[in-house]
Amino acid sequence: MSGQARLSVGIDTGDIRGSDHRAIQAAVDYVANLGGGVVEVGPGRYTMRNALFLRDNVHVKGAPGKTVLAACDGAESALRLDGDCNERQVTLTDPSGFRVGDGISVQDQRMASGFGVTTATLTAQLGPDAFGISRPLYYDYMVSKGATARLVFPVVAGYRVKGASVEGVTVEGNRKRAQPLNGCRGGGIYLFECGAIEIRNCMVRDYNGDGISFQVSETVTVEDCVCEGNAGIGLHPGSGSTAPTVRGNRITGSGGDGIYVCWRVKHGVFENNRSEHNGKDGISVGHKDTDNVFRKNRFARNARHGVCIRDESEPMGAHRNVFEGNEILDNGGDGPDTIQVRIMGHTHDMVLRNNVIGRTKAAGGGVGVQAGPDVKGLRLEGNTFKNVRVESQP
Repeated sequence: MSGQARLSVGIDTGDIRGSDHRAIQAAVDYVANLGGGVVEVGPGRYTMRNALFLRDNVHVKGAPGKTVLAACDGAESALRLDGDCNERQVTLTDPSGFRVGDGISVQDQRMASGFGVTTATLTAQLGPDAFGISRPLYYDYMVSKGATARLVFPVVAGYRVKGASVEGVTVEGNRKRAQPLNGCRGGGIYLFECGAIEIRNCMVRDYNGDGISFQVSETVTVEDCVCEGNAGIGLHPGSGSTAPTVRGNRITGSGGDGIYVCWRVKHGVFENNRSEHNGKDGISVGHKDTDNVFRKNRFARNARHGVCIRDESEPMGAHRNVFEGNEILDNGGDGPDTIQVRIMGHTHDMVLRNNVIGRTKAAGGGVGVQAGPDVKGLRLEGNTFKNVRVESQP
């Protein structure tokens, strides 16, 4: 990065000074307009009312454990007028918790999750209760269906960004006071339609949704990060993301799965991660997730299974995935019906090689590997089974 622009941000010192997202964003945008470079964000607690938006070829570097991006308290208002598809404004019954520049989501009872939710920035106040928004509404959000706007956003976000990175940043999600945002549209750190992005040595804790989520993206690297105590999934690669590298991360205390490999994730490498004490599976793999390698991970003491291959039909199955050298231990509690590795659906040519699978104590027992009747070509090679009564069963 020699010769590239460098700019520093701090609360009391730096080229740009401030204690909220606007100061950091100003630096990122300035460096992006010069063609790229480095933005150094100094120690301190920065209050976020919207995402820090990444830009092409800009590398954001914080002081590990000291640069804290903290989500503000959330707000919610019912819509006073229907939000129509492709409309660029929202009209609220109670605008008191919102102001220009805020990040929001818009949803109703029909479009309450997944990609059905619209996320945008309030760009102008058009009247006492009306705001312009930065992108058109994706769908119709109807007052009769309980349409609302929420003050909620990814704390760090990239949309159609290439060649950027974020490093050494702590995201505090303010889970108890923030509004929820689902992982297809947000996360503590979130990417959409991005390429060649690196997320390194970051912590995301207590976000009211997923910790780190990237959707429809290519060659994303998530390395040496911590996702802790997030309400949704800990780490969520999904929706056609190809060739991700997920290495050396610790995921714990998630409300859902530790790692949820969503739809059409292919040719990824997941290694040396620790996914423990999560509310569902240590890792879940499913819809068209093929040709991935899961190596030297630890999936332990999760509430359900250590590894779950989801129930899919043959064209949509999670085929040709390799699990090698992992520790898959003590998942599902202490009951005799626990399953450490559960393989469902029409899954072809999965390899389980040189893993340690089972329980660290003899009490409880349970099943090591359970493969359903439509699983074909499963290879079990050199695994060590500990204190489980059955190694595999139909």
